[in-house]
Amino acid sequence: MTDPVDFGYEKVAAEEKARRVRGVFDSVAARYDLMNDLMSGGMHRLWKRYAVGVSGVRPGARVLDLAGGTGDLARLLARAAGPTGRVLLTDINRAMLAEGRDKLLDAGVSLEVVQCDAEALPFPDRSFDAVTIGFGLRNVTRKECALAEMRRVTVPGGAALVLEFSQVAAPLKGAYDWYSFNVLPAIGRLVARDEASYRYLAESIRMHPDQETLKRMMEGAGFDRVDYHNLSAGVVALHVGRVF
Repeated sequence: MTDPVDFGYEKVAAEEKARRVRGVFDSVAARYDLMNDLMSGGMHRLWKRYAVGVSGVRPGARVLDLAGGTGDLARLLARAAGPTGRVLLTDINRAMLAEGRDKLLDAGVSLEVVQCDAEALPFPDRSFDAVTIGFGLRNVTRKECALAEMRRVTVPGGAALVLEFSQVAAPLKGAYDWYSFNVLPAIGRLVARDEASYRYLAESIRMHPDQETLKRMMEGAGFDRVDYHNLSAGVVALHVGRVF
């Protein structure tokens, strides 16, 4: 029997979390991009552009995008890697991956698409110059396993990037909590017809490790140097783990 894990504010069995997270993203996949724009005021697009800029991805790079969902980050990475590069869009959720594939094709972008679990990647050691996960790590059941896998498949001289909601600056915490637990579920109810999933997403942000804790987790996973960049007063943080 495995130890219970967090599903929002609940404690559930690991296999139950995986099932319920899958249900959340099956439910929201079709309106995921619209909801992201509404919830962040479009800021998620700037956060992703910043992550790609920090990544150091250059033409010819091999890049793995984990939990890539509807493909926003993968499309930006593909632009940076150019026609000689290789970018793989992956996600554990079939519905999200289908949305991402279709969205990329509609934009004239053809990428390799792989359904896989971030905790057990089907790729050889030292396969990628950069590995990214944008707004997905908090939904992973065993985060330490995913971080170790990211380290395993990153080449020496490469980097792994975790873009995720984090611990907001203290003066903004009250307003941020009110927005998260009142406005987000209401938007979910009105736009996606799914208040519960967006309440879970707000809770999952609060249960995710803060900036310093995630930095220590990445160091524990074997990254040689870990830095983080606070964005929007810590609403989001970009952690960068380097491999030497």
